[in-house]
Amino acid sequence: MSVNLQKGQKVELRKSDGGSLRRVMVGLGWDEVKQTRGFFAPKPQDIDCDASAFLCMGGRLTSNQDVVYFGNLRHGSGAVAHMGDNLTGAGEGDDEQILVDLSVLPGQYDKIVFAVNIYQAAQRRQHFGMIQNAFIRICDAETSQELCRYNLSENYDGMTAMIFGELYLYKGQWKFNAIGQPTRDNSISELADKMR
Repeated sequence: MSVNLQKGQKVELRKSDGGSLRRVMVGLGWDEVKQTRGFFAPKPQDIDCDASAFLCMGGRLTSNQDVVYFGNLRHGSGAVAHMGDNLTGAGEGDDEQILVDLSVLPGQYDKIVFAVNIYQAAQRRQHFGMIQNAFIRICDAETSQELCRYNLSENYDGMTAMIFGELYLYKGQWKFNAIGQPTRDNSISELADKMR
């Protein structure tokens, strides 16, 4: 049974039978708030949110090669793979998915941070206040069973990026921390600078 997490809540990730997880799927989703506009007003641009994963050593990002996103879909180790870019957030369920194979993740990595930013947010005058139903969920990739979900429910007006959560290693066990930290970063590279 899936656990609904609150902001700041941590949970150990285990299979339903209590065994250790080998592969997890991180699903991120969001919907655009329906905007009212005048009869002659131009149609607003779609909001393009981009999910990314930052692989950290000693809790910090040490190399640009350790950022997995739409421009670098697979980590060099093969342990983390982004399943492709969604340009609109339209449709039900996950908008973007990142697969993590913990069984082949090199031992020097002890944390993977998951974030979402709005592509060209400043230029397009878009922010997370224009997004609703945002969530991150962790599933056992081998059974597709959802293990935990974190729904973002606060008001994020003016914020252009979000650090959703992190997988981290603690005493040999992988845990998930629901972070939900909004930022005003305008790009994946600005988010990366926060992780260093």
